[in-house]
Amino acid sequence: MRLDKFICKSTALTKAQAIAHIEEGDIKVNGNVISDISAQVHENNEVIFSGKQLFPRPFRYLLMNKPAQTICSNIDEVYPSLFNYIDIERPQELHIVGRLDADTTGLVLITDDGRWSFNITSPNKLCPKVYRVHLRKSIDISAKTLFAKGIKLQGEPQLTAPAILTIVDDKQVLLTITEGKFHQVKRMFASIGNKVVGLHRESIGCVTLDVDEGQWRYLTVDEINDLNP
Repeated sequence: MRLDKFICKSTALTKAQAIAHIEEGDIKVNGNVISDISAQVHENNEVIFSGKQLFPRPFRYLLMNKPAQTICSNIDEVYPSLFNYIDIERPQELHIVGRLDADTTGLVLITDDGRWSFNITSPNKLCPKVYRVHLRKSIDISAKTLFAKGIKLQGEPQLTAPAILTIVDDKQVLLTITEGKFHQVKRMFASIGNKVVGLHRESIGCVTLDVDEGQWRYLTVDEINDLNP
């Protein structure tokens, strides 16, 4: 963890205040004054500020059922931030793990643990995400084979990773992917001449959405650990 972030997570200081104290030489790491704000701090390091050792607050892990017409951002933009639905201290320390488009609903994971979120979003980790997809036109069963082989997206040099397509009815499917390319699900169906008219994320790894729209809860210890093997 970067030193400035470590200080913010261990005190009530803002990022600007933490940076100022670092640059002024007020922070010692393992007995040495550190003035580099980007210096990395590890779990076994001793960080001293004002004569006291700092200990970071525990990481937080949440899931939320994202409503439509909200954005996965910490601040309001064209659409309101989903953080308007979350009553929690220090929301500015949290980030969204794998963003959804404004018109997409469903499961969003939120945390302040960057290493944990990387293990979920990195394609190399092969974490499955399941989407319920509503389509404008009927889906042909041959699409299952196409998706399993990988789809050529416009502007992408490589095929998508193999995906699992489960047909629910002629215009509704479940799609399981392990990547998170820009607008990936919509682009996959566009590449076979169809259009997504409704998109809802139901699960990420072992975690399945189980709260009402606009609601959130903390993840269990088992859920946290299962997503970070």
